[in-house]
Amino acid sequence: MSATTGPVLAMGLITIANQTVFHGKPLDWRVPIATGLLAVAFSGFERVWMDGAKMLAYTGLVAVTLTRVQATVPSPAESAVSWWNSTGSGGASGPKGGDIQA
Repeated sequence: MSATTGPVLAMGLITIANQTVFHGKPLDWRVPIATGLLAVAFSGFERVWMDGAKMLAYTGLVAVTLTRVQATVPSPAESAVSWWNSTGSGGASGPKGGDIQA
């Protein structure tokens, strides 16, 4: 398995999970197909320039995490932050952000 396969497959998985699991949208079959084709393309690109392919794959992973794919669906980072804030204290002990004690 090539070094860029993990980040490329993670991009597809994050996109699918964010749209279908967390926001109830129907599965867009173009995402898994494009993810598979992109993994093959990156595998070929690694043979030309290994460091550049890895750098581009991880940059794509960060971009997928931080940007919206559809205007109506929040980005995975926005979804994670809203989930974290909705769980109460967010795992931290002590007062919440708005409860400042003097």
